[in-house]
Amino acid sequence: MVQPAEVAKVNIANQERETLTLPIAGMACAACSARVEKGLNRTPGVLSAAVNLALQKGTVIYDPRQTAPGDIIASIRNMGFDVPVETVALLISGMSCAACSARVEKRLNALPGVEEAAVNLTTGKAYVKLIPGMITVSEVRKAVEALGYQARRAADASIDEEGAQRQKEIRLQIARFVLAAVLTLPLAWMMLSQFVGYRFMLSPWAQLVLVTPVQFVAGWPFYRGAFHSLRTGGANMDVLVALGTSAAYFYSLISLLAGWDVYYFESPAMLITLILLGKLLEAVAKGKTSAAIKRLMDLQAKTARVLRNGVEEDVPVEEVEVGDIVLVRPGERIPVDGTILEGSSSVDESMLTGESLPAEKQPGDEVVGASLNKQGSFTFRATKVDKDTALARIIRLVEEAQGSKAPIQRLADKVSGIFVPVVITIALLTFAGWYLAGAGFAAALMHMVTVLVIACPCALGLATPTAIMVGTGVGAEKGILIRGGEHLEQAGKVDTVVLDKTGTITVGAPSVTDCLALSPFEEKELLAIIAPAEKRSEHPLGEAIVRRAGELNAPEKEISHFEALPGQGIRFRVGDELWHVGNEALAKSQGIDLSPVLARKNRWEEEGKTVMIATAGKTLAGLIAVADTVKEHAKETITQLRQMGLEVYMLTGDQRQTARAIARQVGISNVLAEVLPDRKAQEIQKLKNTGKVVAMVGDGINDAPALATAHVGMAIGTGTDVAMESASITLIRGDLRAIVYAIRLSRQTLSKIRQNLFWAFIYNLIGIPLAISGVFTPIMGGTAMAFSSVSVVTNSLLLKRYDPEH
Repeated sequence: MVQPAEVAKVNIANQERETLTLPIAGMACAACSARVEKGLNRTPGVLSAAVNLALQKGTVIYDPRQTAPGDIIASIRNMGFDVPVETVALLISGMSCAACSARVEKRLNALPGVEEAAVNLTTGKAYVKLIPGMITVSEVRKAVEALGYQARRAADASIDEEGAQRQKEIRLQIARFVLAAVLTLPLAWMMLSQFVGYRFMLSPWAQLVLVTPVQFVAGWPFYRGAFHSLRTGGANMDVLVALGTSAAYFYSLISLLAGWDVYYFESPAMLITLILLGKLLEAVAKGKTSAAIKRLMDLQAKTARVLRNGVEEDVPVEEVEVGDIVLVRPGERIPVDGTILEGSSSVDESMLTGESLPAEKQPGDEVVGASLNKQGSFTFRATKVDKDTALARIIRLVEEAQGSKAPIQRLADKVSGIFVPVVITIALLTFAGWYLAGAGFAAALMHMVTVLVIACPCALGLATPTAIMVGTGVGAEKGILIRGGEHLEQAGKVDTVVLDKTGTITVGAPSVTDCLALSPFEEKELLAIIAPAEKRSEHPLGEAIVRRAGELNAPEKEISHFEALPGQGIRFRVGDELWHVGNEALAKSQGIDLSPVLARKNRWEEEGKTVMIATAGKTLAGLIAVADTVKEHAKETITQLRQMGLEVYMLTGDQRQTARAIARQVGISNVLAEVLPDRKAQEIQKLKNTGKVVAMVGDGINDAPALATAHVGMAIGTGTDVAMESASITLIRGDLRAIVYAIRLSRQTLSKIRQNLFWAFIYNLIGIPLAISGVFTPIMGGTAMAFSSVSVVTNSLLLKRYDPEH
């Protein structure tokens, strides 16, 4: 249970100091708590610290002028312990541009007790890591609402509710746009008629009647957003639009009342209509970026057929409990994760693994919720339900990834934070410049309005998150789970791939690769004699022989007097004949001449295989070579990685000879062999120290330290055993080609982000000077602004067509 953290202020010797009480995880004994306490007392700015092992808490009195809670937490983690945090997702409505999301994010990160916050403009979500007890979710929500936005916990809304809320917002935007368009149409025709030879003119009072609802009803969200932004000391896109259109509207109104006879009523009406159209198109396009999540959710079965008290009953999938017996018929979706008890079938798990071929399932095999039962009926015991299923974990991982930020986005965030005040300054200088140059008040005002409208930073804010959302969604559909934007960006920069041998390049279990049966024996007969003896040995190499005998359907012989010979092999009798199976030393102890098979034996051993010698009495019966075989597609994968310009290393604890034999088979020249598990991370660090961007590929559990040390850790997982918490990227399929696909997808997504940022920056770099110089009119500026946001989102959506497998 996570203990709460508390912050209190105390006064010691007339000086204000602060007390911080934190939960500390990972302390197992008194030595642990003593180490944490000693380490905290040495931390600069800490005046005193006391750690309670029983409560798993630490109380720290510190000088806030010298240190902060974040520094104290970092100190605890550097000692190898942890301060538990809770990740909370908030749905935030009312954000209109990058400046809005940047301001919300800045406020959240400034809250005591918030370790990190990331706000995604595209999804309208904030992911907040908070320390329980130091701050509550309610306090976080209030901080957001104080900025003028609405916030609620995402967990309180289902995916369907989020979709319904998005559709409601789109309908509202359609209503605003239709109202603005209908009222603006006469004004637009009046403006355009002079270019087609037919002059149509409305009276100034009629123009006022048409434009006023557009300005203050359809355009009301801009005023509301601008008010909240300015009230909290910020400035966003709403400020630009409200300032620009209001300037044109009120100047025209004053002109009408004062009799100046100069009107620009059509300009604010058309600007607001165009901006609303852009916002509508943007909202529709943004909705498509999260289609991957919706597709995954749609895979979930709605009901399950469970056996309770001997009676079959259909219940909502949410009511299935761990331990329930669930029945599945042909063509049905498996409702939750579990283990088959009776029956067999083939199951389509492509939704989870991306593997197109169905997997054969027998009693004892695991099945995954939302996978499709193709043929055959079976019953299984539910082992993981609701939010613990593999599908739910994948959805949660993808959602968090889509809400995360890539480091490349920091530039856009910094620019957006200072952009609006700079634009307002430029607009005022533009007005002053044109007015002083003698253009007149009205013309100077129009140029200022154009600058304000064209410089909306929306495209900058959408450039990165839309690409990340689509990229991670495509990955999820291919069985590639990317934990966040920063990992996706790093994967795109990888230049060195380190592959663990056992379980990654190789299958991870020994199998018979070669068998030499000497007369009068044949392979099937030889294995039929040895297999029943190896069953009793329970040695991994013996298990390989048993499996091979089963594959050949070799009828097992009766054996007796079985004896294991440690370090040598086994001894047993078949009838009256004494058999030995083991290493060279065992064979020689029986006086066996190995010269006829020595060349074959040595060659197999040079290939990294373990050779077992079988003897019947004083006669050599045969040789059996056993090895951990290379996975299918391993050589193809490594060839493709090298063609992509990547260096490939193999890392293993095996002896050098065996490692080099495997490396030769798959085409790897860089081999790091005889590396103990606790030294693997050090080898990765050495490569990083040479300036390489390193991806480590392993099973996600045994290789966890190395995966964490690498720039990008890729966990090879299969089925429900996927180790999602161990790595930056999880490759759900055991297929090594997924490594290539993951790097290709990351590179392509990074390319899209760069394209988006390029066009967003170029748009403003070109557009603002054109507005200042008078080349652009306000209408042209509004059109260009709307087009920039839509083009960025559309460019990101093109990623959906990208297939990393081709």
